[in-house]
Amino acid sequence: MGAYQQTYQRSLDDPEGFWAEVAQAIHWDKKWDKVLDESGAPEYHWFTGGKLNTCYNAVDRHVEAGFGEQLALIYDSPVTGQQRSYTYTELQDQVARLAGVLAGQGVGKGDRVIVYMPMIPEAAFAMLACARLGAIHSVVFGGFAANELAVRITDAAPKAVLTASCGIEPGRVIAYKPLLDQAIEMAECKPDFCLLLQRPQEAASMIPGRDLDWEECMATATAHGCVSVEATDPLYILYTSGTTGEPKGVVRDNGGHAVALTWSMKNIYDVQPGDVYWAASDVGWVVGHSYIVYAPLFNRNTTILFEGKPVGTPDAGVFWRVIEEHKVNVLFTAPTAFRAIKKEDPDGTFLKKYDISSLRSLFLAGERSDPATLEWAEEKLGVPVVDHWWQTETGWAICANCLGLEQFPKLHGSAGKPVPGWDLQVLDESGKQVKSNKIGALVVKLPLPPGAFPTLWNASKRWYQAYMAEYPGYYLTADAGMIDANGYAHVMSRTDDIINVAGHRLSTGGMEEVLAGHPDVAECAVMGVADEMKGQVPLGLLVLKSGVDRNPDDVVAEVVALVRERIGPVAAFKKAVVVNRLPKTRSGKILRGTMRKIADSEPWKMPATIDDPAILREIGDSLRTIGYAGDK
Repeated sequence: MGAYQQTYQRSLDDPEGFWAEVAQAIHWDKKWDKVLDESGAPEYHWFTGGKLNTCYNAVDRHVEAGFGEQLALIYDSPVTGQQRSYTYTELQDQVARLAGVLAGQGVGKGDRVIVYMPMIPEAAFAMLACARLGAIHSVVFGGFAANELAVRITDAAPKAVLTASCGIEPGRVIAYKPLLDQAIEMAECKPDFCLLLQRPQEAASMIPGRDLDWEECMATATAHGCVSVEATDPLYILYTSGTTGEPKGVVRDNGGHAVALTWSMKNIYDVQPGDVYWAASDVGWVVGHSYIVYAPLFNRNTTILFEGKPVGTPDAGVFWRVIEEHKVNVLFTAPTAFRAIKKEDPDGTFLKKYDISSLRSLFLAGERSDPATLEWAEEKLGVPVVDHWWQTETGWAICANCLGLEQFPKLHGSAGKPVPGWDLQVLDESGKQVKSNKIGALVVKLPLPPGAFPTLWNASKRWYQAYMAEYPGYYLTADAGMIDANGYAHVMSRTDDIINVAGHRLSTGGMEEVLAGHPDVAECAVMGVADEMKGQVPLGLLVLKSGVDRNPDDVVAEVVALVRERIGPVAAFKKAVVVNRLPKTRSGKILRGTMRKIADSEPWKMPATIDDPAILREIGDSLRTIGYAGDK
């Protein structure tokens, strides 16, 4: 039995013993009374009675252990041309003084603080300062529309909002303050104060009596120490989109979170203390929380905070420049980023200009990784490329190739094997386990491991209904897939993206794999659209690679033939259309559900997280050329 299998088996057979051992890696102010508290099942709690401070574990203990001069955070901003670095000692100073500013304004343990900021170091300082005080932070993606921010302010009822005057996108400055002012006006709860960082690109107006200047307050601030909190106390609330349109406030606790994330760095990502780790995401998303801020700092790594895009800031070589300059050892990003780089620079011309020999591995998550992109990345980078799968709710990976335990043979199209702690199973509609290689609902047998969400903020009934009710004793991931005979998990699509074609359950993810394998296709999406005869049929959208100068109808004919060849006539894949670009959320997820509604002429709402609303109009126009998206 290999190291992975041994570790995995132990985590399921003896979860309390396993996690008690793992928990020794962090600092506890008081040891727990009970490793796993099952008294409120299906709401489980880890390390009840234990006390700690998340910020102390991320920052102060490393300074006390003599690593104060090690770089903790590197800020690299191609959109402003700025770079700044902070040692662990400098990070401690910034965070302790900011905690002093907040405490001076009455923020304390259990209070909520909204962080509405761009990708700048102060966003990380804000999160850590809240953790230092035992206050609960809720990071809202910078530039979110006013009404979406208002909903979150109403739900969290924050004492304070921390913000900056603007965010910067390639070619434009996004003023945050007018959005914030509007949101506060709309919200049912008002914060006591706002702390605002003025950026040189945009000066924001201040409201006397409510708004405080960040730099002025920091100049006179007194450092504040770490406040001990219960392991089960919330560290943060992170809102994710709900099916009803209402955001769901995912709660993360302090103890289980610190334990699980610390373990994940060495065992999943094979990252040792002192290594340079770069999660190219945003602090507004779960990846940013877990792997830009907390996990790398728990593990005493140097973390990169990048304010830019994979292409256009200034070109498709920016990732390679960052890796070379900062000697990045492990990169974690979304497949979307690599598809964008591949589309702009399919031959990897930019890569040849940089020395990326420091890079040991690439991890992808957030959107299903198509094999064509994985193969391209492997070929160009010459390092292991790992697709892994997790969710906002889980906080860390459900499935992966755990490089720190044992590297499995690669299998393109799979998200790896279940990570220790995650009892992943596949169930049919009646709740029975299906055989290997059969598609069903991907669920996790309870209890969820440490680091996963124990509930939703102020919505425990909704939490139960959304995640626990359908299969009692299991967490419903709302993803569909299968586990093959060798134990590899295949995440095919969201449950509602499984399409039923004339009684056959088919995965749109399998078809996307085939489309993405066509040499002219840069990106694609497949969705199930209504069909009078078959119930549903698949419809493909194709974005062609830069420089492809062919008749789009020819490419469509070829991908239709490919699907017939690879999946068979059962797929009933007969229609596709070439589009300029696909609509995505700001975190890079393709908005398949919205496109399906447009195609079927159903009412739809503009998604709050959409990157560019104009794309949906373009999609509607393209769909009409092939007989969809008519007016009702």
